[in-house]
Amino acid sequence: MNAIANSAFRGAAAITGVGHAGLGDAKGFSEMEILSIAAQRAVADAGLTMADIDGLCTCSGSATMWALPVAEYLGLRPSFVDSTMLGGSSFIAHLMPAVHALMAGVCNAVLVCYGSTQRSGSVDRAAVTKMRQVLDPQPYERPYEPMQPISAYALATARHMHRYGTTREQLAEVAVAARAWARTNPLAFSRGPLSIDDVVGSRMVCDPLSVRDCCLLTDGAGAFVLTRSDRAKDAPHKPVYVLGNASETWNRQISSMPDLTTTAASVSGPRALSMAGVGIADVDLACLYDAFTINVILFLEDLGFCAKGEGGSFVQGGGIAPGGRLAVNTNGGGLSFGHPGMYGTFLVLEAVEQLRGTAGERQLPNLEVALVHGNGSTLSSQSTAIFGTEATVS
Repeated sequence: MNAIANSAFRGAAAITGVGHAGLGDAKGFSEMEILSIAAQRAVADAGLTMADIDGLCTCSGSATMWALPVAEYLGLRPSFVDSTMLGGSSFIAHLMPAVHALMAGVCNAVLVCYGSTQRSGSVDRAAVTKMRQVLDPQPYERPYEPMQPISAYALATARHMHRYGTTREQLAEVAVAARAWARTNPLAFSRGPLSIDDVVGSRMVCDPLSVRDCCLLTDGAGAFVLTRSDRAKDAPHKPVYVLGNASETWNRQISSMPDLTTTAASVSGPRALSMAGVGIADVDLACLYDAFTINVILFLEDLGFCAKGEGGSFVQGGGIAPGGRLAVNTNGGGLSFGHPGMYGTFLVLEAVEQLRGTAGERQLPNLEVALVHGNGSTLSSQSTAIFGTEATVS
């Protein structure tokens, strides 16, 4: 985008409402039901009603036209719809078209929502697998029947360890830091003590990743509401402004990655920061998609928080834990807060809570800029967003 377009986008829209539901285990509820609860909470939090919502962004890993039943169930008649499916990064990638629709006057209030009951729900996994094989064949990998997605992330982890000397103890630092943050969050699914030795000594799932290097399997729904910044000033809570957003994808299958240790975040991050008019040193909080411990190390490097190959040393010694050099995943992340299939929505919700100053015990002081980064599938899609308080746009 050119400088004029970047300037127009920056701060044009803000998040005015957030909501979640069914976190952890939502036994007895469908994914549509908990999505609906989260959506209603987000809309009410924004000081609106469902009748005010005329834009919808949503997608699901188990349905190809998910926006249609969601609109029907919520009683919406949206003039703007985006149901682009990029995996867990989708709900961060949705920001760009949603903000542009708001800027163009196509709609006035956009609801972004997601829900999954993958932990408690009765899912015909064989049928889902068959559907995915037809819609997403992955011809270079599926014939070998890898244990996806973990096989792909184990491959990237092994390569990073080989090339840069990253250790299992450094990977464990990511999980331990997430747990330390989760212990300050009453909504987190896993809040028990966790040590480096616990992670390293836990059951190996796919070498070199142990079960504690892998995200949780939980239920959960999350939603947020976007409006133009002029309307956001009348919302009940402090608006959280969208300063920049960029998405990038280089591959679908991990076997097609140009370099297993460098992701497309190395492009989406700088683009989003440039659009926002801030540098990486201005970021007070990083919410990074941590489906596996290696993700955080890769994204810290690719986004520019540290040099390539230095992610392991960056997180070492509690570098991203409470009191460390950078606050990362302050809600506990996918490793300890929860991970209902696609986690991107919850990254945004945590950034909003922190920027509003409503994060409770885990609240960071003097917070103005948050970076949110989503990852989809097997390091396949990357989307970065920069959010700021009113001070960043005034």
